[in-house]
Amino acid sequence: MLARNAESLYWIGRYVERADDTARILDVTVHQLLDDTTLDPDRTSRLLLRVLGIDAPEEELDVRSLTDLVAFSRNQVGSIVDSLSSARENARGAREVTSSEMWECLNTTYNGLGERERASRYLGPHEFFRYVEERAAMFAGLADSTLSRDDGYRFLLLGRSIERVDMIVRMLLARAGDKPSSPAWVSVLRSAGAHDTYLRTYRGALDANRVVEFILLDRLFPRSVFHSIRQAEKCLEELDPQQSSRVGIRAEATRLLGRARSELEFLPQGVLLEDLQSRLLGWQETCRELGEAISLQYFHAAPWVAWTDASAVYAEATVEGEL
Repeated sequence: MLARNAESLYWIGRYVERADDTARILDVTVHQLLDDTTLDPDRTSRLLLRVLGIDAPEEELDVRSLTDLVAFSRNQVGSIVDSLSSARENARGAREVTSSEMWECLNTTYNGLGERERASRYLGPHEFFRYVEERAAMFAGLADSTLSRDDGYRFLLLGRSIERVDMIVRMLLARAGDKPSSPAWVSVLRSAGAHDTYLRTYRGALDANRVVEFILLDRLFPRSVFHSIRQAEKCLEELDPQQSSRVGIRAEATRLLGRARSELEFLPQGVLLEDLQSRLLGWQETCRELGEAISLQYFHAAPWVAWTDASAVYAEATVEGEL
């Protein structure tokens, strides 16, 4: 497969997943701000922007301005509209390796954003978020049902899996300093699309340690960090079966994934909340290094476009007492 096509598929997977996860996080945050009058909209909005790696404007933020910036802005890198636009442009340049159904899904989704944005200003932003989540799920289903299980599909799935790990870690990082009894852990479950599955797994018992354990370590939940890392490892193994040697792993990307998976897999039970922030920041740094390693190994591309440095953001927020 041509490197440009492989790179396009990889970034399509990342951009669609980014739009989906951003819509989930923003939907939960907006509902919290509308339902809980004790929350400070400006502080909550700025914390969300830090988690997403978006620079906050100087003016005071509320639900409307937050939604305009993170959901509707066409000039803000990382917004929902920007992510879907980037996915569509990558699909346009890789039409020979994507199915017609996938292209039509992305093209129709992009063309419908304007109408959904106008409708959400009258009916509420939830309509827009639900549209994005449903279209992302449709795209994932079409990719799974119309693509051959070749290298193209593996690059698409690889991008989706790595972006999912990054976004789930960001969700947890936003709540890492909360008390174990905080009701905000329910928001993490809802943002990750894990609320119903968690309740069925643990019979409705809400416990912060179990929430973190489920989202990070559950082997059966497809949006967990462990499951996504294993999926990414499988993709890399199939893309390059000869990357292992007698003395270890030659490929840097596979080494990084294996290290992250081993750290998760062999964590002692009941210690996840201990030093959770540093663990999350370490995994996020791994995602950044992983993106660079994949670009160098497969795409020979220009420097990778990374998220804002979360470690610096978190340190700043801690000093300001916001985390």
